[in-house]
Amino acid sequence: MKQTISIILASILLTSCGIYSFTGASIPIEAKTVSVSYFTSTATNSPSSLNQTITEGLKDLFLSQTNLSLTETEGDLIFSGEITKYHIMPMAIQANETAGQNRLTIIIKVMYQNSYDSKQNFESNFSRYRDFNSSENLADIETSLIEQITAEIIEDVFNKAFVNW
Repeated sequence: MKQTISIILASILLTSCGIYSFTGASIPIEAKTVSVSYFTSTATNSPSSLNQTITEGLKDLFLSQTNLSLTETEGDLIFSGEITKYHIMPMAIQANETAGQNRLTIIIKVMYQNSYDSKQNFESNFSRYRDFNSSENLADIETSLIEQITAEIIEDVFNKAFVNW
């Protein structure tokens, strides 16, 4: 009997707080759908696949971490954005004035609209980077660097929208 009461109380508490998943995400109970518009790029020299990597990464994270259904347009929660910077610059300069390390930086601008609580709406930039040795050929490691950076950026977007830390 005590176990039944505990289960009922726990379920009431979880649903009354708007918690929709066990990942720490706080999503409005009314929200059933999420839409992610295709991210465009205004960054020079970014790989053409970066747009798709970010867009699909966001979709995959929302589907795996929430109970929301994905819709093409007009979701209850809407994400859109653009890649604003894809930049490689020298970092650790050595005595002979050559770079010992380079840094790949990716910055995206994300717009989030919550149709149930406009106070949660935001437009923010998210940035991450990875350093790599200048002796490494960028073409050989670029895909791996992009995967690492975009995974962190996507997690940051999710946390800002749903975790509210």
